[in-house]
Amino acid sequence: MILFDDDYHMYVLQDRASAEAWWEMPDEYVCGFDALARPLRMTGEPHRVALELSGDEPAEADLRRLVADHYQRFLYGQVPPQASDLSEFVAGLPVEGSSPESVRPIALWRIGK
Repeated sequence: MILFDDDYHMYVLQDRASAEAWWEMPDEYVCGFDALARPLRMTGEPHRVALELSGDEPAEADLRRLVADHYQRFLYGQVPPQASDLSEFVAGLPVEGSSPESVRPIALWRIGK
């Protein structure tokens, strides 16, 4: 799960359950994507959020643009994953709770289908 807050800071979480347990305030959520770059919507109330697909069509260009912006704004001097393959690109993102030296690849995970 790749989520962006209202400052467009990126959070990569291992799976839907982790993301829903970790995110506290739905009004701080701006956008997010599953590992297939499909857009997500967040519903719920503080400390009880839920993520669901907001469309079946991948928004890969939007995801890549937001990731590049996050790296430029918050990870000075670091380069976002350069893989042209989406699964490799997503797997190269740093998962929350991982140190930069030991980034765990995130598992491909799909909501729904």
